[in-house]
Amino acid sequence: MRRTILAAVLAVAAVAGGPARADGEGIRAVIGAQIEAFLADDLAAAFGFASPGIRAMFGSPDRFGQMVRQGYPMVWRPGSVRYLDLREEGGRPVQRVMIVDAQGVLHLLDYVMQPGEDGWKINGVYLLQAPAAGA
Repeated sequence: MRRTILAAVLAVAAVAGGPARADGEGIRAVIGAQIEAFLADDLAAAFGFASPGIRAMFGSPDRFGQMVRQGYPMVWRPGSVRYLDLREEGGRPVQRVMIVDAQGVLHLLDYVMQPGEDGWKINGVYLLQAPAAGA
């Protein structure tokens, strides 16, 4: 009986997209917490949600914040945030996020996630081409 239940749970997890799907809430919580930290100008907290590789690349919360302000202003000060599909690419979870900025412009971003000792970390954010209006 236990073996049958375990097999059913594993089958559902595989169909649903594996480990990334199983922890979608955790992944979305980390992304949301980082955005909230940016909104509060708490660069140290925002930097803490980045993976060790990203933290090493930028070296300090201030340099990281400067990059986000200049390269990802829609993340720095979003008007609205909506989580779309969560999928796996190359064994890593990728969360698609739709952000409408303060000017009403739609942006699609892919957040590449990485497991860490204390939960999910953001290992990269890629700005995608937003669909044309009426498409």
